[in-house]
Amino acid sequence: MPNQIITYWKLHKIPIVLVILGIGFYYTFAYHLERTHFIELIALFAALFFLCFKLIQFEKWNFKFLLFVGILFRLVFLMAEPNLSQDYYRFIWDGELVRNFINPYLYLPNSLIEQPDNAISNAHELFQGMGELSARNFSNYPPLNQMIFALATLLGGKSIMGSVVIMRIAIILSDIGIFYFGRKLLKNLNLSPHLIFWYFINPLIIIELTGNLHFEGVMIFFFVTSLYLLSIKKWVLGGVFYALSISIKLVPLIFLPLFLKHLGFKKSVLFYLVVGITSIVLIAPFLTSEFVTNYIHTVGLWFSNFEFNSGLYNIIKHIGKQLNVKPWELIKTYGKITPYIIISLVLLITFLRNNQKFAVLFSSMLWILTAYYLLATTVHPWYIVFLVLITLFTEYRFSLAWSLVVILSYYAYSQVGFREHMGLLSIEYIVVYAFIIFELFRLKSLKQLFPKN
Repeated sequence: MPNQIITYWKLHKIPIVLVILGIGFYYTFAYHLERTHFIELIALFAALFFLCFKLIQFEKWNFKFLLFVGILFRLVFLMAEPNLSQDYYRFIWDGELVRNFINPYLYLPNSLIEQPDNAISNAHELFQGMGELSARNFSNYPPLNQMIFALATLLGGKSIMGSVVIMRIAIILSDIGIFYFGRKLLKNLNLSPHLIFWYFINPLIIIELTGNLHFEGVMIFFFVTSLYLLSIKKWVLGGVFYALSISIKLVPLIFLPLFLKHLGFKKSVLFYLVVGITSIVLIAPFLTSEFVTNYIHTVGLWFSNFEFNSGLYNIIKHIGKQLNVKPWELIKTYGKITPYIIISLVLLITFLRNNQKFAVLFSSMLWILTAYYLLATTVHPWYIVFLVLITLFTEYRFSLAWSLVVILSYYAYSQVGFREHMGLLSIEYIVVYAFIIFELFRLKSLKQLFPKN
């Protein structure tokens, strides 16, 4: 046994040293970093991204080693409070409501906190932690996500940290599931299975999902499982998992029209029925007329009221200022127009691309989601996680570059009033657009956007 350890050390000396460094960096990130310390934040993130690149370069065929490393990096965060996001306070708040059979879509935290007999454990700490913006709006998290929040509060023993640990375990297990089904799907599509490590040990994924408790990873687990099932012709079960994905985050809804060509008319109709029925079953416990009104209103705010790390919108806003256009009027008008642009693009790609082939289907998804984020007024860093996953099944790699430079948006959290730095955002989007243009010309893909059927 000692001889085997010595031999393994000699063969993998540099990667093991990199892993030890990574553990130290992630520990510092999880337990000693404040989001207001921007220079320290980007330095740690850049170092971790470099380690990710080198580990994949050295060990990309050593699946057990990198799987172990990815899990180990995530476990570093197990007992840490999220330090880059306060959303988890709202997750636990909503979970407390559901656990006590109170519909989270019907009551504002601002109203409930005034009731002296509310059933929410740690109510005042959660209310203060979630922030004013969250407290004055109805919940926008879909039903299955709410059920996970409730399970976390139930198993967490009325402790905020207990709930955090349960949610973190759920996210880690989802990422392991993504590794398993993502690798199988890559093999089914004759793509290199090592590509999954660009998701699994990518620092953006580890920090934003495991570290900051964003549930995009759970959504992606159901999404990847659904696509894998479709790849082996189990489209009914695939429809169930696709609905589960939508019931964590709504983003996969945008891809539904693409399955019309991929599955053919008859199968796609049945697929849509399975997705629809499963979704209705999941929504049913929360369904009231007020739920529909409140949820549509809350989701609409993301298009017409909120802005963070936006690309095209910041350019239009700058031009609008020169023309004395009022910012609050501009964002409302912009928010009304962009959904029509995205819907038009989805329909165009649905009917003009050969989406029967999985390679084209994933490429279509990538371009639709990229356009959506480039046009959006709000692009939080964890949104890019979905792009990172999808890009692995295509020829393009610009999403990986975006997963590095998106960290520049965190500058706003180091400023009073969350003031953004237009210079840093310009660097981020110049890099993203440069990579997109480079890859389009490198792959001669301008024609591939709409290939002949």
